[in-house]
Amino acid sequence: MVFCQLPPQKFWGLLEYKPQWTLSLKGWLFLVFVLVLLLISFALSIHPFLRMSRPLDADVMIVEGWVSDKTIEAAMAEFKDKDYRLMITTGNEIGRGKYLSDYKTLADLAAATVIALGLNPNQVVAVPNTTVQVNRTAASAKAVKQWLLESNLAVKAINIYSFDVHTRRSWLVFKGILEPEIKVGAIAFTPPSSVPWWKTSAGIKSVIVETIAYLYTKLIWPIEK
Repeated sequence: MVFCQLPPQKFWGLLEYKPQWTLSLKGWLFLVFVLVLLLISFALSIHPFLRMSRPLDADVMIVEGWVSDKTIEAAMAEFKDKDYRLMITTGNEIGRGKYLSDYKTLADLAAATVIALGLNPNQVVAVPNTTVQVNRTAASAKAVKQWLLESNLAVKAINIYSFDVHTRRSWLVFKGILEPEIKVGAIAFTPPSSVPWWKTSAGIKSVIVETIAYLYTKLIWPIEK
């Protein structure tokens, strides 16, 4: 009869020997292969996911005031093409240059921009929010909701027009605050480019920041109506 001798205990019984499984070379290669596939899948799918477009049959468009002039021009084209009746612009106080500008909030600046581009002044209204340093999109959504509820427009659905990878987070926040009273759709403006997002520093920064911000909004931060 053969008896297996156990290794002696070390350090007064504080450590003990236990057999365990570990990855072989083939196992490590398989793990690296899976991680590479996941990375490629993320790179190919995250940008379309964040720049979602899911428009509703709505006659009110919301344009976030911080977006670029190119985005506002595209929003104007969409507004005229789909025959909206009202554009609402949102935004905080202008962070820089407010003492030299006639427009003190991004909402006012965006509204003035679309009027300068030819929109009927009766079809646009600026709804600035209380200036905050965090959760600015939520502050904008709450200001819009308050304005809509106090108006006599009886709005049932709106489309939010935003920039590229920020769109899904804006849609998530506006949807959480406005629904079920007002349905929320989304339209993303993506500037034409033949360069994938991971090949530019601006693309990498925007995708990573918006991915983290979206996950924070979705999983951690409670949307308060």
